[in-house]
Amino acid sequence: MAATDRRAFLLAAGSALGLPPAIARAQAIGAAVRTGTIRDVEHVVILMQENRSFDHYFGEMNGVRGFADRFPIPVADTAARSGKTVWTQTNTRPQGGPPVIAPFPLNTSQSFGLMRVEGTPHGWVDAQNAWDEGRMSAWPTVKGEHAMGHFRKEDIPFQYAMADAFTVCDAYHCAMQVGTNSNRLFLWTGTNDPGGQHGGPSLSNSHDHLPKPGETINPYTWTTYVERLQAAGISWRVYEDMADNFTDNPLAGFKTFRDSYDKAPGSDPRLAQFGLSTWHLDKLREDVVGGRLPQVSYIVAPSKDSEHPGPSSPAQGADYTASVLDALTADPQVWAKTILFINFDENDGFFDHVPPPSPPSRDPDKPGAYLGGSTVDTIGEYHLNHAASEAGTDRPALVGRPYGLGPRVPMYVLSPWSRGGYVNSQVFDHTSVIRFLEARFGMHEPNISAWRREVSGDLTSCFNFKTPNEAPFASALPVTAALAARAAALPGHTTPPTPPTPGVPVQAAGVRPSKALPYALNIGEGAENGAIRLTFRNDGAAAAVFHVYDRHHLDRVPRRYTVTPGKTIDGVWDAGPYDLWVLGPAGFHRHFVGDASNGEPTVEAAFDKTRNTLTLAVSLRGTVQRTLPFTVTPNAYQTVLAPWQATATPGGRQRHSWALGPAMGWYDLSVRVAGMTYLRRLAGRLETGKDSVSDPAMAGPALMERS
Repeated sequence: MAATDRRAFLLAAGSALGLPPAIARAQAIGAAVRTGTIRDVEHVVILMQENRSFDHYFGEMNGVRGFADRFPIPVADTAARSGKTVWTQTNTRPQGGPPVIAPFPLNTSQSFGLMRVEGTPHGWVDAQNAWDEGRMSAWPTVKGEHAMGHFRKEDIPFQYAMADAFTVCDAYHCAMQVGTNSNRLFLWTGTNDPGGQHGGPSLSNSHDHLPKPGETINPYTWTTYVERLQAAGISWRVYEDMADNFTDNPLAGFKTFRDSYDKAPGSDPRLAQFGLSTWHLDKLREDVVGGRLPQVSYIVAPSKDSEHPGPSSPAQGADYTASVLDALTADPQVWAKTILFINFDENDGFFDHVPPPSPPSRDPDKPGAYLGGSTVDTIGEYHLNHAASEAGTDRPALVGRPYGLGPRVPMYVLSPWSRGGYVNSQVFDHTSVIRFLEARFGMHEPNISAWRREVSGDLTSCFNFKTPNEAPFASALPVTAALAARAAALPGHTTPPTPPTPGVPVQAAGVRPSKALPYALNIGEGAENGAIRLTFRNDGAAAAVFHVYDRHHLDRVPRRYTVTPGKTIDGVWDAGPYDLWVLGPAGFHRHFVGDASNGEPTVEAAFDKTRNTLTLAVSLRGTVQRTLPFTVTPNAYQTVLAPWQATATPGGRQRHSWALGPAMGWYDLSVRVAGMTYLRRLAGRLETGKDSVSDPAMAGPALMERS
């Protein structure tokens, strides 16, 4: 079938299903390929919505790191019961309630009022306390019991359908452990001014509006990214309603924009014209049809369409998003050259189970020391300075805390180059959008910290620029208007009842295509004076954060190690028995159990991405003179990963290889020694530079406890 015939067929199919024609066009229109590179992108549109976490929307979605995550972090248990995971949250709120809460569904088919679920606390203090430097064990206590509520596919069909039609990112984090405006500053400027030289550091919404009569808060004075675009001759505009933008345009807090708005002498009138003027979605459509769509556009929704709990809802946000797509596809030739990023500024207080990648926390017992390490400079990533405007928000106890990254939030990547229902599991945050603009338009943003540049990607891995039209895609996106109207008619917002006993959240079965990732991580091991030593190694093309949880001391802050490509960093733990649980990006996991003073085997892993193989080498440490029989068994993918039994001997090294191609690169193997408290578990995906699939073993009920 010719491409034009196929597109006509898809449009007709969309109409037959009752879909808005523009939504069918968004899926059916191919990319305008000229160079087969990012240079083919002529327009980037950014819609940042409000206050939803990834698990809150997509914990049940197949093929993403949701409720069936096979490696949920261990958390301390106040009842002294071992094996508790992050899915089982302690609740000690003074007003009572169940002592243990797990994620529970907000079932709108039974109670449609839950579509307008009440919001939760989401400021600097409560966000830091819920994260708890990575321990994350008492979320309901800090955020409220209904922070554990989540939606299902039947509740938010449009959001699910967008992810199924285009690309969803399941490791996209908000930039900071805080609320709206501070996070939006990272999207628009790359920073919150941690050095405090230009009116920051921002910790709240103190600068989210133009000054009111009598207000004396000094404006921000650092340079925004749109000013850099303008200086380079890159066209840009903010589409918003100045009478109701929900104070979601952070440009209102900057002196240059305030001066422009007030027509102050010497000010640049273009800043207010493009950044602080009313320009509704009908104008967006007019600009698309008239060939005037800027190279970079930001969209700020009115309160009722923002998806913010309370004034808005997922249904109303879906309808607004459909209107944005309707405008952008009004001219198919424009959409063929356009990317639409849809992300969320922060998670509100809604729970997400993945510990955010962050620089190491400070060691409270050793001034100047850190719990972990980093091979890249972390300047600008810690809260060390104070702003007068934040006096009511700041807390002495939080001085020295890492700013971020914050919890995961949804990110959809809609474009002719990102069709097909892919998941991308590379770590991103709000500065990643600026990084993409840098990659396309060449304007460097010096405000982004060195650590963040290494850890957060630039979103280019979401796209197939070379051959985007090899297989056009069509997926049924549901209509949105009726559900949005029903949600808007609700008399107010609703706080759901908390289940008296924790249920077990379940994730849908099934894989989805998964983008190739830049990670190649490994951990070596050794012994040092009876203590285990781990060497964190990065052989990939992007930095990664290793989280290490000491399961003998889960009350302690977990260590975090940031390792840049080509680097290693060592960590040593207490002598004697150990139980170390390690998490990295994209399903990377290692578990070390044993006693380094007990004459243990050492397990080394080697990967060959050309042959797509994993090789384990088992040997005895140091002067160990006994033989130790061991077994290697698969914990998943048993049909393609065979068990192995052998004996470690003094001076010898036993090796065995597994072909990972039949498991699409995924592996999960455990090494045990009979008669010893010894375990090495190795899991993850070998990256070959080619797209693959999501973890085939990630489906079903959440793992509430682990042995």
